[in-house]
Amino acid sequence: MTPAEQSQHALALCQMAPVIPVLVIEDIAHALPLAQALVAGGLPVLEVTLRTDCALDAIRAMAQVEGAVVGAGTVLSPQQMEAAAQAGARFAVSPGATPALIDAARVHNMPLLPGAQTCSEVMALLEQGYTVQKFFPAESIGGASALKSIGGPLPQVTFCPTGGISVTRAPDYLSLPNVACVGGSWIAPKDAMIRGDWQAITDLARAASQLPR
Repeated sequence: MTPAEQSQHALALCQMAPVIPVLVIEDIAHALPLAQALVAGGLPVLEVTLRTDCALDAIRAMAQVEGAVVGAGTVLSPQQMEAAAQAGARFAVSPGATPALIDAARVHNMPLLPGAQTCSEVMALLEQGYTVQKFFPAESIGGASALKSIGGPLPQVTFCPTGGISVTRAPDYLSLPNVACVGGSWIAPKDAMIRGDWQAITDLARAASQLPR
């Protein structure tokens, strides 16, 4: 799968809902009900970050939920790309991009959403064929106004901004013509998962799924 083809797949995923939940799962028992709650709330595309020991097992479990499209986040190496593919991830997200990671995405036919934060990084990925990219860490590098400025000279690139975005700030990004969706962790708060309050998470997901764009 070429970078251009990967971006076509990534764009289709981004267009499924205005928000992609960014999930840190520390207890494998949370994986299945969490995925069910998010899908029930209208957010089918789920990013499980590879930051915990059970992340790959969580991807395997969540991939079994009807309607869920589960991917791996914080993919930093070819080894992680391979492990994510073997776990059933259907896309990969990275905070940046390296030649080795891009090669691994080709090898494993994995749609990659590579991260960029400067015009030079965006242009370098565009040269490779990536027309859909992650803008990270969005809030700390200028927020929606910075992304709007990047869209001026680089209108051919579409973004999924992630990093520090809240339900109140998401509309600022979603109103931009170069934003397909946002990534956010507010939809699955840790305390709700610990309590097993899956209805609360479904309610947050439903509200997020109805954000205008």
